[in-house]
Amino acid sequence: MRYARPAATLFFCLLGSSGFAAEDDVALGARAFRACAACHSVEANRNMTGPSLADIWNRKAGSVSSFPRYSDAMKSSDVIWNEKTLDGYLENPAQFMPGNHMTFPGIPDEKVRKGIIAFLKQPNGAQAGKPGDQKTAQPQMGGMSGMQRGVPNLKIVEASSRIRTITYCHDTFKVTTVDEKTRDFWERNLRFKTDSSEEGPDKDAPAIVNAGMMGDRASIIFRELFLAEPVQ
Repeated sequence: MRYARPAATLFFCLLGSSGFAAEDDVALGARAFRACAACHSVEANRNMTGPSLADIWNRKAGSVSSFPRYSDAMKSSDVIWNEKTLDGYLENPAQFMPGNHMTFPGIPDEKVRKGIIAFLKQPNGAQAGKPGDQKTAQPQMGGMSGMQRGVPNLKIVEASSRIRTITYCHDTFKVTTVDEKTRDFWERNLRFKTDSSEEGPDKDAPAIVNAGMMGDRASIIFRELFLAEPVQ
């Protein structure tokens, strides 16, 4: 019996350390999710660039009925979101699900991925407010800064960057380029700019370039803009 108390103490210490580790994972995940929050909400049916991640646990990929911009690859997949599938997707979205619309290159740090998954596993009430309330710096997520590129010469861009048409319906811009590819952009993710420099686009040949700012997916750049009425 003299060993019963030390054994019990050790048992409870192990339980306590496991609980602290889980809490640390969630806290890390909440901080890391700040990078995701530019495109995803954890509030039910609050869709942004991507669908709401509320109630994502054990949900079929591509199944949020209020989100209209899923890729065909996502909609036709048989993926169920759990620890294993979320880890694979977060590590390398393009490799895990070829053809999906996620432009984020992935999170190489296993600890950060584990934290985000722990955060998403929390009940929605526990998630709410955490990403925006965190004051500490977010961990390096790998590739996010790599989205920024040098400014190209817009007079000589390839067909995939030259605009043929832009249409707008509900909350989505459809941008078709000269190579006949069409991409969908949520209205808050597309910026319209001008460049009248020597390397700006020709007057009748606006260009699309990837954006480096978090939340922006692309910029449409015109030589000049003409307003129908004077700005007052």
